[in-house]
Amino acid sequence: MTRRLIVEADGGSRGNPGPAGYGAVVKDALTGEVLAEESESLGHTTNNVAEYSGLIAGLRAAGRIAPGADLDVRMDSKLVVEQMSGRWQIKHPGLRPLAREAVQAARGFRSVSYTWVPRARNAHADRLVNQAMDAAASPGRPAARPRRSGGDGTGSRASGESTTEPAPGGCAGEQAGWVDGLPAGDSRSGQQGPAVGLDGRAPTGPGWVPATGVPVTTLLLRHGETPLSPERRFAGRGDIPLTEQGLRQARSAGRRLAARGGVSLIVSSPLRRALASAREVAELTGARVVVDESFAEMDFGAWEGLTTPEAAARWPAEMAAWTADLAEAPPGGESLAAVTARVLAGLAAQIAAHPGERVLVVSHVTPMKVILRHALAAPPQALLRMHLDVACLCEIDWYPGGPGVVSSLNDTAHVWAREWAEPALC
Repeated sequence: MTRRLIVEADGGSRGNPGPAGYGAVVKDALTGEVLAEESESLGHTTNNVAEYSGLIAGLRAAGRIAPGADLDVRMDSKLVVEQMSGRWQIKHPGLRPLAREAVQAARGFRSVSYTWVPRARNAHADRLVNQAMDAAASPGRPAARPRRSGGDGTGSRASGESTTEPAPGGCAGEQAGWVDGLPAGDSRSGQQGPAVGLDGRAPTGPGWVPATGVPVTTLLLRHGETPLSPERRFAGRGDIPLTEQGLRQARSAGRRLAARGGVSLIVSSPLRRALASAREVAELTGARVVVDESFAEMDFGAWEGLTTPEAAARWPAEMAAWTADLAEAPPGGESLAAVTARVLAGLAAQIAAHPGERVLVVSHVTPMKVILRHALAAPPQALLRMHLDVACLCEIDWYPGGPGVVSSLNDTAHVWAREWAEPALC
């Protein structure tokens, strides 16, 4: 059984900006036992910087205690909760690096949900914040350090609490769900929290915001044909090879991408069919290949190797549940909610690491559909209403502080066009 933890986090500044500090508490969700406390003074900074610092400290402390746990983060900062849930955009440059740190700190958990709570329900973390602010206001006093305690305590935050970003250009309340080019809600929110693209709910907010700046372009390539592809059988974590036709398809994609140019990196699923396809493309483009587990195919469990009708005949209730609810998993397999969390965390990391570049991701049907659904801000049903052929290409531009723009989907021109076909042997 997966362990479940609660993180209560907070931060504050007297003067905003002023003497600041953060506090975070990690608790066992079943027993309420306090497992860790974190608090530290931050010198002179703003409320929002302190709040994000508290979140990061709490996530890291929880990760040390139970990596892979389900995590419920509770904060009385509406700003941080909305931004980390993907509903509010982050434009203030001082907060973007902190949001990225929080995203990275959350990657190791099975799921993370973000919940706003009133100040009175965050009293333990608030007390730690006040102690840290006292230390920040008195340079001669030693700063508060991480410690353990069972008491909740109370404390009053000094004036200056803000739910907006305080510097010029702040934009609390703008709804785009992006942190300078990476999904703000990519922190593994699973089925518990309302984060964009991670919990199975349709995203909130407007469908479009202006696309400005230089995007990160992700080219998505599905691997070539395998022995299971022609009959459309479930092919998950079974490490099946490409057919000869599949190798030819991958080489055709490579020739097309080489002719276009500009691919700076190839990121591949670790499964053999994807990695073989990636290496064919790398040989023709000269781009290096790195492996990222985030983009592996879904684990279909007992359905591996079966067609959909065969699986439905043996597990009718499970198949009906799986197609209706992202939180349901095939027998012995992985839920679509878990796949979504894993894939979007990997996508966010690649976007953050390669600003302005064109990155090729060689993957599988389910991860590619997850990314496309996220870019299109589409509801869960969209996962079942897209068709992706073997060796198809899709292209998405991810703009800083703005939307993902899908410019192609299921493009298989290279498979059929003479221009990129296998050269004839003399």
